[in-house]
Amino acid sequence: MTMFKLSRVSAGYGKVEVLRDINMEIAEGKTVCLIGPNGAGKTTLLKAISGFLNISEGRILFKGEEISRLSPDKIVALGIVQAPENRRLFQGLTVTENLKAGAYLSRNRTRRDKIRVAKDFDLIYEYFPVLYERGNQFAGTLSGGQQQMLALGRALMARPKLLILDEPSFGLAPLIVNKIYDVIRKLKNEGATIFLVEQNVKKALITSDFGYILNTGAIVSSGSNHDLMESNEIQEHYLGKNDASNKKMEVIN
Repeated sequence: MTMFKLSRVSAGYGKVEVLRDINMEIAEGKTVCLIGPNGAGKTTLLKAISGFLNISEGRILFKGEEISRLSPDKIVALGIVQAPENRRLFQGLTVTENLKAGAYLSRNRTRRDKIRVAKDFDLIYEYFPVLYERGNQFAGTLSGGQQQMLALGRALMARPKLLILDEPSFGLAPLIVNKIYDVIRKLKNEGATIFLVEQNVKKALITSDFGYILNTGAIVSSGSNHDLMESNEIQEHYLGKNDASNKKMEVIN
């Protein structure tokens, strides 16, 4: 069943059109990636989805209802939650306080809410034990990898129906990237619906069920992860045609 859909979406800044006629679908329980070079329009697309940028044409649908003109807070309340690029944590708050901020929709109004939030804390600490160890540490003093873990954890505290991950591997050492993607794969295997926006094409395709290629503001290719990894264009322009190891990538389902 389709959970999220972009239908002929165009958007930009003033008279400058950045996105043109974008069509995209994300089925419930699936992981879909969006890949493309710098300047392709990925950030603009995420701003439009999150309500920070009005679209000029088309429709954005969530569970069959149009959300194109909703404000960011109402979009989050529906369950569309983003772990943004560059983390954007509350640097002067502790790890625990940042995680609590992710659960603000519950507001601890009832005993049931408090129990739910406590269970979510336990789950985040299971995914990222280092966040438990550094619960009283200010977010701004964490390493880059730890901050990325915290950004993902904060997003998960909102119990997203659609989790949007914006460049989760950006600027991280390979070992940390692997840890982050281990959790993404766990979420996928547990049935989460994930929209993964990445420049790390290899990681994105290995992890996803389906992918879209964005270039100069338009979707230039799409298909299953298997099909995209077999594509000569993807091999040549994104994975490196002469890298034999890339042609033997194992798909993780």
